[in-house]
Amino acid sequence: MSKTTQATLALKRAGVAFAVHLYEYHPDAARIGLQAAEAIGAAPERVLKTLMVEVDGKPVCTVIPSDRELSMKKVAAAFGGKHAEMMKPEAAERLTGFHVGGISPFGQKRKVPAAIEEAAMAHEQVIINGGQRGVMVELAPADALKALGAKAAALIA
Repeated sequence: MSKTTQATLALKRAGVAFAVHLYEYHPDAARIGLQAAEAIGAAPERVLKTLMVEVDGKPVCTVIPSDRELSMKKVAAAFGGKHAEMMKPEAAERLTGFHVGGISPFGQKRKVPAAIEEAAMAHEQVIINGGQRGVMVELAPADALKALGAKAAALIA
């Protein structure tokens, strides 16, 4: 498993300090984000999952704590839309260039608007998928926002 991915390269290009955590990915885990949190020994609210969504038919990237669920109503509002729905896994893979279970908000093939759950901003460090199954990056949430050109928003139910 490589520590260098499109996501880590994007973070380096953005001048963001981060640490890499490797873990054994289990594709059959009921909730991959929670499995990752347990595997690296981090609190689930600090381990953020990347979910690709369509708002009024347009792709967006959302990043929320692994122990929480998205509110589609809040996602639509955060991106100035009326309707939001989860992107189909195949579409998310095509758009991002990453495989499901390894989708990172950093270094995606096509840049789309992004938002990070505002509650994550309270943590000194957060852990987000590093662009490959079993690779996570740890960084300051403000640095994640900067690297993505994202906004903090209320996204969870």
